[in-house]
Amino acid sequence: MKYIPDDYGERCRFDAFCKAVLRNEAKTYLRDLCRQRKRETQFSALSQHEIDKLCTVDEYPSDSVVFTTFGCNLHIQDELVADAFASLPEREQSILILYCVLELADGEIGSLVGMSRSAVQRHRTKALNELRKRLEDERRKPK
Repeated sequence: MKYIPDDYGERCRFDAFCKAVLRNEAKTYLRDLCRQRKRETQFSALSQHEIDKLCTVDEYPSDSVVFTTFGCNLHIQDELVADAFASLPEREQSILILYCVLELADGEIGSLVGMSRSAVQRHRTKALNELRKRLEDERRKPK
């Protein structure tokens, strides 16, 4: 007769338990893998709009021109716009920076720069028209 150790039944139960755990883990892994494949999309299947959402462009301080007034900075990356903006008088630059960056009303800008509301509005309109004119002239120049 063959000798069977006392813990043989216990080892068999442990082996069966281990096999069940491994089998269930394999099922879980395959189910998760299938779920992941359903959610994934190939890059070639993406539209241009979706691809644009995935990319980013590095911006460096040296890529823009900075104009500062009253502690507020305006970064202009386009060289043509920066040159046109730099050609404006300092007062108009300050008014445009406060208006565009801080979104202050003409009365608030006037109290900062020491002008009336209507004078700020005139200077702002004049500066914007001058910028528009210079940019249009640059655009029309032959290259």
